Amino acid sequence: VSKDHREDIWDRFSAATKIIHERRQDYFKNLDKIKDENLKRKNAIIEEINGISEKISTNHGTLQQQIKKIEELREAFFNAGQVPQKVNSKTWNSFKGAVRKFNHNKNAFYKNLKKDQQDNLDKKRALLDVAISLKESEDWDAATSEMKRIQGEWKKVGHVPRKYSDKLWKDFKNACNHYFDRLNALKNDAFKEEEDNYKQKDACIERLKSFELTGKQDKDLASIKKFTEEWKTFGRVPFKKKNINQKFDKIIDALFLKMGVSKQESELLKYGNKIQQLSNDDNQERAIQNERAFIRKKIDESKTEIRQLENNLEFFSNASENNPLVQDVIKRVNQHKESLDAWKGKLKKLNILKNNLNKEVEESEDTEDTKTEE
Repeated sequence: VSKDHREDIWDRFSAATKIIHERRQDYFKNLDKIKDENLKRKNAIIEEINGISEKISTNHGTLQQQIKKIEELREAFFNAGQVPQKVNSKTWNSFKGAVRKFNHNKNAFYKNLKKDQQDNLDKKRALLDVAISLKESEDWDAATSEMKRIQGEWKKVGHVPRKYSDKLWKDFKNACNHYFDRLNALKNDAFKEEEDNYKQKDACIERLKSFELTGKQDKDLASIKKFTEEWKTFGRVPFKKKNINQKFDKIIDALFLKMGVSKQESELLKYGNKIQQLSNDDNQERAIQNERAFIRKKIDESKTEIRQLENNLEFFSNASENNPLVQDVIKRVNQHKESLDAWKGKLKKLNILKNNLNKEVEESEDTEDTKTEE
């Protein structure tokens, strides 16, 4: 430009560029502050990811929520903007390390979950096998107890893979329902049978009530024996009505009392019912053994009581027999002696039953040996 305008134009140009440089400096100065703020946000995100990684959930539903949260944090990290160049690489590596740690823990959880579910699957399959093996069982006591046990175990076993879960549960439930449906049907039949037995026993008692003694002991004993033998033919009655058996015994005792039959004799006559039950027991030998042990215990108890009471009488050696205390002790001694004789009589009947049972076994073995020789 001409010399006259040169200085003026330069001043104008210099003033304009100065404004640009000042604005540029202000921008970069503000940009550093923005990057520092971005760095703080990104560090906070990294810290939050690390916190989640340290407390990885052991529940599938909650872990899915954590996975969703990690995705949101990743998105927030990428949208947070630039950080100072000198820490850019470090920040990025910290972020990748935090995410990698979470993924590692997440994958470990699902790997263990898969293994646990496979173990649970094996356990439930084993329980299903037991249920299937028992569903047609007729060993009702043992099978019912075992069925209830495996149902409780089933509830304790955790989740199994979804593709097996529904069918496995359906098969298990069907096997259990099949067994208990059979059991309930049996109970219904048994209940009906027990009600029929009760009606028969009740009718027998009504006839026994109307029975009148003839005064001829042999004839009356034979009649009472017929009643007791008829009573033996009736099976079990409902549990709530089992006192009908005591009712029958009381009427029999009253008849014996009218006939002048001693308590010992009446006890032995009634013990025939017990002998009949033992002879019809599915496990005769064990039933007889248990009854034998019970009677021997009662014999020992009676002997001990008698011995103790007789020792007590020695303290009244100078007292009159009219003394109420002496009379009470003598009465109790006699009662225990009668009881002892009754228990001994029962043991004798039991021994006869046992001997007869042994003879039957021997005869059966002899028959089998003869067949083998032939």
